[in-house]
Amino acid sequence: MRKPSLGAIFLTVFLDLLGFGLVIPFLAEEARDNFHTTALVGTLLNSIYSLMQFVFVPVWGRLSDRVGRRPVLVWSVLASGIAMTGLGLGIAFGQSVMWLFAARAFGGIATANLGTASAYIADITRPEDRARGMGMIGMAFGLGFILGPGVGGLLAKIPVNGHMGPVACFAAGALGVVNFLWVLFGLAESLPAEKRSEKRRSLSPLNLEAARAAFGTPAIGRGIAVYALIIVSFTTMEQTFRYFTKDVFAMDQIGTGVLLAMVGVVAALVQGAFIRPLTRRYAEAPLVRFGIVVQVCAFVALAASAMIGAPLLYAASAALAIGNGITQPTTSAYVSKRAPPSEQGAILGTNQSLASLSRVVGPAIGGWAYGIDPRAPYVVGAAGMLVAWLVALGLTSQAAATEASPRASPPS
Repeated sequence: MRKPSLGAIFLTVFLDLLGFGLVIPFLAEEARDNFHTTALVGTLLNSIYSLMQFVFVPVWGRLSDRVGRRPVLVWSVLASGIAMTGLGLGIAFGQSVMWLFAARAFGGIATANLGTASAYIADITRPEDRARGMGMIGMAFGLGFILGPGVGGLLAKIPVNGHMGPVACFAAGALGVVNFLWVLFGLAESLPAEKRSEKRRSLSPLNLEAARAAFGTPAIGRGIAVYALIIVSFTTMEQTFRYFTKDVFAMDQIGTGVLLAMVGVVAALVQGAFIRPLTRRYAEAPLVRFGIVVQVCAFVALAASAMIGAPLLYAASAALAIGNGITQPTTSAYVSKRAPPSEQGAILGTNQSLASLSRVVGPAIGGWAYGIDPRAPYVVGAAGMLVAWLVALGLTSQAAATEASPRASPPS
């Protein structure tokens, strides 16, 4: 009989995010330049995707508390493959931009499974190893950004019916099918029936009871707020980055994909090799604050790179990956350690849901700011990270759950 493992859920999340990463180098550009929209509308394609995740992440999280993690993951990865195939067809046959929005909306519903994946990890890890476990999701993000944008940039150069990008979307759809087969036959259930929630929670998308439960504990509420602010700030850059590299540095899709792949390598190294020793030596709270400071400096450097040149662009992108690689898993671990076992799916689902809402707001702000000045999204990102750092000053270093011995604090 198969046993649940970090390696199994890592592969599931990695394949999901690899498909997502394939479209990053071209989707916003394709919408702006070939579907004749504005920069803001191009970034809103990601906002609608994240809006659906915001609505459905807590639904799947609460459902997984009742029926188990595996059934939720099985359906979601198959639907993700269908959504990416639909996106490719919409681009290839020059459908209206509303087709692209519909495909992205369905994709957001399907991939609203990160809260469930986080709960799977929480099910099978001890509190002292939680940050390492959450780092697996961050590492999957990093590896998805290593291979996804690089391969997506290459595949985007293959035209279909005069449009760039459909081949990358079809490749992402095929990955969805592969992932479905893996989850169906290779992923064991992590939540035994006796540990499942007996509460008959509402499965309505916006469950105020779940949100109140999460924010009812100040430590959890503050951790979720910090996570959301980091995501808002980061995504002001993420969805305007292709515009920035094309308009300011004259990069093509392949050049942008290579740069994003470099960012992914750095993020994967941080989260795969360094998070565990860091969290054994330092508590999550000061690590979160330190990672935020690194990102503030990186955003300032990104804005300055427009005047100084490409070497600073690469250095700033690497620094941003380091800072984000530190904050993502440690913030999730901070929240998870303060949630009771039977509420992991609901609380981590709420955390990921608000992160998805942040991914709605961030690209919209970034697209609007980019219309003013190409450097503006990075100035806004730096300001947002400063706010996150101020809120993070209130994070406590001692978890309500069992902690090992008190740990040192890095500079913050």
